[in-house]
Amino acid sequence: MSWANYIEQDLIARIHSGCEVPRKLTLHGLSEQYEVSLTPVRAAVGELVGRDFLRKGKNGRLTVNPGKVGTGGPAAGLSRPEPPKDHCHEIAKDLVALSLAGKPVWLREEEIAKRYGISQTATRQILSRLAGVGVVEHKPRRGWRLRPFRQSELDAFTEVRELLELKAMKLAWPRLVDDDLQALLDSNVVLADASQPPVIDNSLHQYLIDKAGNRYISDFFERHGRYYEIMFEWEALDRQAAIKAVGQHRAILEALLTRDRKAARKAMVDHIRHGHPVLKTEN
Repeated sequence: MSWANYIEQDLIARIHSGCEVPRKLTLHGLSEQYEVSLTPVRAAVGELVGRDFLRKGKNGRLTVNPGKVGTGGPAAGLSRPEPPKDHCHEIAKDLVALSLAGKPVWLREEEIAKRYGISQTATRQILSRLAGVGVVEHKPRRGWRLRPFRQSELDAFTEVRELLELKAMKLAWPRLVDDDLQALLDSNVVLADASQPPVIDNSLHQYLIDKAGNRYISDFFERHGRYYEIMFEWEALDRQAAIKAVGQHRAILEALLTRDRKAARKAMVDHIRHGHPVLKTEN
C-alpha cells in the first residue's frame, strides 16, 4: 500500500465511523499528521474530493462531507488500515541501538537487504538517506560505516540545543496559539492502563522552531538534529524514559498556556538537560 492510498483509506474509515478527523484539515496539516511529504497528501485529497468525502470551498478550504459521517465503521468492515511499513525507519532504529556500543561498524548492503527482505537498490537508497542525517558514513571504495554514539558529542549538541531552543521560545512567544498548545498537551499522555505505552508527541520542539521564524535556528536542527531525533525516539521505547518525557513536555506546555515565561524556560532547560536517562546510563 502506498502512502497516498493509506491516507485516503484512513480518512475514509475515520469519516465513515464518525471518528475525529485530523484537526488541521489542510495539505500541510495532513502532511504533519501522517509525517509524509505533500505529494501523497495531494494525491489522497484529490481522490477524496473526487469521491465527495471531502469538499473544497472557493477559498480552497477543505471540509468533510457531513453526509458521509457515521455511515459505516468497524462493523461494516471499514476499520482503519495499517500504515505502510517504513523500512528506513526500522533500519534506523536498529542501527541506533547498535551504535550505542560506541564502536564503528562496517555495514554490508547484502546482509541488510536479506535481513529486512528488501532489494540491494532499496538498501543503498536507505543508507544514503541515513548518511544524510548522520547515522552512517559512506567511505569511497570501502562502503558504509555506522556512526558510533559518543557521549561527548551528545553533550556538545545539548549545550548548543539549549541555547537555540530557548531563543526559539523567546522569538515564538508572541506567535503562540492556545489551540495549538492545547492540542500538543492533549497528545502527550500517560495512559491509565499500565500495559499501554505512554503517548509522546515531540512536535512541541518543531512547533516553537517554526513559530520563531529564524532560518538559522531551523538550519541548525535540520542539519544536526535529525540524528539525535532518531536516538531520542529509540530511547523512548524505554517506558520510564517515555513517562519522564511526557511529564516534561506537559510541564513546558502548561507553562506556555499560562504564559509563564519563567516556568516555561525552567521546564525546557530541565527537559533538555535531564531528558535522556537511557542514553546517559548506556555510556
